[in-house]
Amino acid sequence: MEEGGGRRVVAVGAGLAGLGAAQRLRGHGSLRLLEAAARAGGRVCTRPFASGLVEMGAHWIHGPSPGNPVFRLATHYGLLGPEAAREENQQLEAGGHPPLPSITYSSSGRALNTQAVSKARDLFDALLTSTRAFRGSEEPPVPSVGQYLRAEISRRVSALGGGEEDARRLQLAILATCLKLECCISGTHSMDLVALEPFGEYVSLPGLDCTFPGGYSSLPHHMLSALPEGTVLLNKAVRTIRWRGSFREEGDETRDFPVRVECEDGDAFLADHVIITVPLGFLKEHHQHFFQPPLPERKAEAIHRLGFGTNNKIFLEFEQPFWEPQQQLLEVVWEDESPLEEPSADLEANWFKKLIGFLVLQPPEQHGHVLCGFIAGKESEYMETLSDAEVLSTMTSILRMLTGNPDLPGPRSVLRSQWHSAPYTRGSYSYVAVGSSGDDIDVLAQPLPDDPEDPRPLQLLFAGEATHRTFYSTTHGALLSGWREAERLNQLFGVPSPVPQL
Repeated sequence: MEEGGGRRVVAVGAGLAGLGAAQRLRGHGSLRLLEAAARAGGRVCTRPFASGLVEMGAHWIHGPSPGNPVFRLATHYGLLGPEAAREENQQLEAGGHPPLPSITYSSSGRALNTQAVSKARDLFDALLTSTRAFRGSEEPPVPSVGQYLRAEISRRVSALGGGEEDARRLQLAILATCLKLECCISGTHSMDLVALEPFGEYVSLPGLDCTFPGGYSSLPHHMLSALPEGTVLLNKAVRTIRWRGSFREEGDETRDFPVRVECEDGDAFLADHVIITVPLGFLKEHHQHFFQPPLPERKAEAIHRLGFGTNNKIFLEFEQPFWEPQQQLLEVVWEDESPLEEPSADLEANWFKKLIGFLVLQPPEQHGHVLCGFIAGKESEYMETLSDAEVLSTMTSILRMLTGNPDLPGPRSVLRSQWHSAPYTRGSYSYVAVGSSGDDIDVLAQPLPDDPEDPRPLQLLFAGEATHRTFYSTTHGALLSGWREAERLNQLFGVPSPVPQL
């Protein structure tokens, strides 16, 4: 028997937004989550590799502190290690990405002087912080974060390296690496694509970024287990969402539904309300055909204007480490590069130069000797088209060059993410692109139909990281957006929201 007036809700996508919505929804008659993949979790995806687990997607809890719902939920389920629970770690203002003990290798095969590296990074961090001043500005000096940073570096160029030519060139090369790292963080090909004025709207929560000892996927796994059996249907790709309709079930002429969700396998689900949590990359590619009738122009334009890029990982397993036990980050600087010069557009010859370096997975007792490389943008998308053997061979050459050791044993195995090729994702996460603003995020999050007086309200609701104005690109943004849409329906159903246990 369907209770609550038998309101039927379907959620499309069983990532953290879809699972979060299911977790908080009350007073509906029935709920189905339709997931295109063979697993729940979306862009949270833990895989076995070497002697442990690796994160193909989301890696850290960014800002693990009481204000972060992912942290609270993970703590509630007992999924975090003792370090994360320490109060002092929760209070640290790390600004998103804490510095790790690192060594910086240059393309000439030497380790760079740490002071030179710190000097360039401190300048870059100060310039990046200064971008926040343009939030709300009517007329920012330039459209993009990249243009602003380059102009500021250019103004200081004669003083870099104390005015000494070689030292100055090295400072510029390190700044070029800082820009590439920022591309990974923003999930973009170039910071020239990231809008300057809204850049300061993104909020970093306090806390020292932490990981899940049992894998990030343990979080969606626990959320899934708490739902009634049969709520989530896997391998259920949705082809079309028909809304503003009048659909009836065979044999039941008494009731009609405004929405019909049609799947690739021919199944169809009738619903009063559909929560769409698919990634913005998928919407960009498919929204014209995915919704019938098509979305209102305002929402279609927001989808078009907002940015969605690729950040991939390359995991390398080694027989023995060539790095020191205390080193947690191996950074890469190409000495011939400068943020003031255009990078090469020849992807085939130079894709690997976009790599910012390698994170050492800790602890080795758990992971084996594994490095995790990060690479963003078009170079990252090109990497997806190569074979494992080609990637492994290129990584071996790079590491031999960087360490200055032509006999360095190569990795014994490789595993990489391929988020751009993933048909239901088409990239990694969203950013506010030049030409868009935080208002576009709010427009994307608005339910349909637009008319508040419509007798059949909230036919389509939208959730996912790209719909959260201050936490876009994060797992906590995704989770909060799912809770937000569940709350919207709870209010419509006139049911008190569940008292949050967290």
